[in-house]
Amino acid sequence: MLEGKKIILGVSGSIAAYKSAYLVRGLVKKGAEVKVIMTSSASSFITPLTLSTLSKNPVYIDFVKNNAGEWTNHVGLGLWADAFMIAPLSANTLGKMANGLCDNLLLATYLSARCPVLVAPAMDLDMYQHPSVQNNLEKIQSYGNIVLEAQHGELASGLVGQGRMAEPEDIVTFLEKFFNSSDESTK
Repeated sequence: MLEGKKIILGVSGSIAAYKSAYLVRGLVKKGAEVKVIMTSSASSFITPLTLSTLSKNPVYIDFVKNNAGEWTNHVGLGLWADAFMIAPLSANTLGKMANGLCDNLLLATYLSARCPVLVAPAMDLDMYQHPSVQNNLEKIQSYGNIVLEAQHGELASGLVGQGRMAEPEDIVTFLEKFFNSSDESTK
């Protein structure tokens, strides 16, 4: 059950970012409160307006909100959430997560988050299979992050293989099961 759960959705730069609209809609329909953090490259694939409209919350991209000196509190966002789902997870963002690099709001929030972090990688076949990407996936799992394996199918390049982001409805189902098992273990 996702009713009342607070979920941050991190969206990184990948053609699969269009699926984040369906993911936000699915989470909100299940009663979750969703806040979206995008990398600047993600906004080349889907607009903040779309995700803001669907989530009913502002979308966060930059540390600084305006010229008046207001900033987006990445620590506060990390403490607010019951779960942090990064979908799609690009090879670039994955590499930065694996190595503690922090050059954008999504990564600063990731490093500040005290909640469970789940990721759904999305990249082309050869990128996904590259040893450095596989090593980075193993590395972030060793930090306690949960990886939803990339799916097999047709990719944006026209190739067929593993690299597709998990479907939004499958991610919603996974999160429901995750919270149900977490709730059961705390009883």
